Amino acid sequence: MSIAIGTAERTRGRIRFTIVAMLFAITLVNYADRATLSITGPVISKDFGFTSIQMGFIFSAFGWSYVIGQIPGGWLLDRFGSKAVYFGSIVTWSFFTLLQGGVWIVGTVATVYALFALRLLVGFAEAPSFPANGRIVAAWYPANERGTASAIFNSAQYFATVVFAPVMGFITVRYGWPYVFFFMGGLGILAGLAWLKIIYSPKQHPRLRPAELDYIAQGGGLVNLDQPGQHAARHDAASQVGYLKQLLQSRMMIGIYLGQFCINAITYFFITWFPVYLVQQRGMSILHAGLVASVPAICGFSGGVLGGIWSDFLLRRGWSLTASRKIPIVAGMLLSMSMIVCNYTDAQWLVVAIMALAFFGKGIGALGWAVISDAAPKEVAGLSGGLFNMFGNISSITTPIIIGYILHATGSFNGALVFVGANAAVAILSYVLVVGDIKRLELKPLSGLAGQR
Repeated sequence: MSIAIGTAERTRGRIRFTIVAMLFAITLVNYADRATLSITGPVISKDFGFTSIQMGFIFSAFGWSYVIGQIPGGWLLDRFGSKAVYFGSIVTWSFFTLLQGGVWIVGTVATVYALFALRLLVGFAEAPSFPANGRIVAAWYPANERGTASAIFNSAQYFATVVFAPVMGFITVRYGWPYVFFFMGGLGILAGLAWLKIIYSPKQHPRLRPAELDYIAQGGGLVNLDQPGQHAARHDAASQVGYLKQLLQSRMMIGIYLGQFCINAITYFFITWFPVYLVQQRGMSILHAGLVASVPAICGFSGGVLGGIWSDFLLRRGWSLTASRKIPIVAGMLLSMSMIVCNYTDAQWLVVAIMALAFFGKGIGALGWAVISDAAPKEVAGLSGGLFNMFGNISSITTPIIIGYILHATGSFNGALVFVGANAAVAILSYVLVVGDIKRLELKPLSGLAGQR
């Protein structure tokens, strides 16, 4: 992080850095699990004769249940706290990942349905993960460090490809595609056990110094946020509906949701169809594609960390919260649009370089979780994060399917790259024209709303 670690920092304590390191590690495993099918997809589709449309729907299966699970997942986080809910999520999604390695047992015809069903289960189990990340950062970090902390855990989605794409490519070639799922499922279960040992809410952490707790609280950290059962009366069904209405009536929130939908479309192109693009349109081998896919991912990781540091730097230099968050988002999305240039070159090295630049930009602009941590009402941080993630991840459904149909209709990825680049343009328009000032949304009393009706 870009925070000077001097004598005062050492005296105060650095437990919050351990917390974000754990969030990074868990998100690394999370996104590697999501990417298992993109690495093994070319072999699986060849073995079972899947069409591009069938693969598009299998890729999208995760997104359907992931989106549906966001609001229930956010409610669980607000009601029971992040530690227990996230642990259950990690172990469950890892178990269903492991099972995907055995889908061949059901026979060729049924494999497409088995894969689709297991990807649905993985998506539902992962639903609380990112709302929990945002909730934990809001609790553990002051406002002027929150952008960097959010960028660090969010950048794990890129680093997952750096670390695991070559590993999964090697396992696929050397041992066969089922072992990719066995490996990732087992690793996830071990990560869940580590989670139990490391993660606590600020006021429950056994080694947190009072000076660090005061620093977090005085800087705007919501240190009382992640207490299991806190404000339980607020989490009945009627209250949740009332809070949801207020969130959906906020122009700022709608703009943030739309921006995240478009930014995630870029993400889901990279973690679903991008390796297939390298194999089918650029003529690379699976092993080569796994290695090459790590290059844009490294750039995405670097951009993700840089975007958070840049945003927090602007905030500490006196820029408004709105400008500090929006400037990196707009700049990053402009760079992401460069991927369309790949349609006009046949040089593999240039394609990789352009995609690296585009993913670097996507990383810089991926500040949505910092924005929602700044804007979400403190009473329903989990619900707010769940709703944000629900809208954002609708693109995990639409992007793979739309690209599948584009390929089926044209036999080329050219239209797909234009489609993904257009999403970056819409994200810019949403943050510039719709969001307005970024500030914490204040909820109206529900009793007052009832009187208005």
